Amino acid sequence: MIQVENLKCHFDVSGSWLARLINRTGRILVKAVDDVSFTIHKGEIFSLVGESGSGKSTIGRLILGLENATAGSVHFDGQRLDRLKGAGLLAQRRRMQMIFQDPYASLNPRWRVKNLVAEPLRGTLPKAERLEAVGGLLQQVGLSPADGDKYPHEFSGGQRQRICIARALAGKPEFLVCDEPTSALDVSVQAQILNLMRDLQDEYGLTYLFISHDMAVVKHMSDRIAVMYLGRIAEIAPADQLFENPHHPYSKMLLAAVPSLEGVGKERTVIQGEVPNPVHPPTGCAFHPRCPHANERCKAEVPRLIARSDGSEVACHGVEEGRLP
Repeated sequence: MIQVENLKCHFDVSGSWLARLINRTGRILVKAVDDVSFTIHKGEIFSLVGESGSGKSTIGRLILGLENATAGSVHFDGQRLDRLKGAGLLAQRRRMQMIFQDPYASLNPRWRVKNLVAEPLRGTLPKAERLEAVGGLLQQVGLSPADGDKYPHEFSGGQRQRICIARALAGKPEFLVCDEPTSALDVSVQAQILNLMRDLQDEYGLTYLFISHDMAVVKHMSDRIAVMYLGRIAEIAPADQLFENPHHPYSKMLLAAVPSLEGVGKERTVIQGEVPNPVHPPTGCAFHPRCPHANERCKAEVPRLIARSDGSEVACHGVEEGRLP
């Protein structure tokens, strides 16, 4: 369904023209997404994980056209999105929706819930049918049709996220980008929302791009997982395989840092160092300053994603050379 090829997104964070002239500095670019490629199959949940600033959310926004790519392409159902215009682009975009991270910021506080949920239906259904559809959508996400007359401030965080899901489903999309949809919620409410999203996927045959930094949530939701680091993909693997046998050193460190009952009393591997400044990223493999297995090649050459016989893809010189399992 989704094919991302060599996608790049660079943001200009330079100062003003006058400031650059006085300081004799050139333009400064942040490579938020740097040559990323992957595919998402119809009906699956594909997850992007990584630390803050790795480029996960930017990829979601690039796929939906909320940001412009510097280079590369996104194909949706065989059509390249940046080459579509007018009615063709609108038709494809109606098949895609996004659930945003913050349910407190993504709903207009001045609108009643029924108007928020009905917004994607404007121009497609008469008013009476829109209101009936809104009632049905609210029931599907565990709310009452009567809740449509209320304002967002009258609901809890979990209820607001249910409203966001109802709004996303209103246009009957096939593909949903879920950008940290539970990170602002309590753990008990997180489970309810995640189970709801699973049920809706089974009912409608939805395809998800699930973006998160929470490895426990990702394990519960995903079919395949891509691990991101500083704008690039370090590893792609089926979910079960990644958690049982990760290959990339960064993937191993991420999983080792997740607390679990089985790990009580055992020494935990702490991820050393900090994410480098994206304005001045390291040469070669971006992870090499924090990697205990880095050598001179890692410092000089950017690794490519290489397919392995077990179905995973890994961008690591150590794995490629056989120095790491």
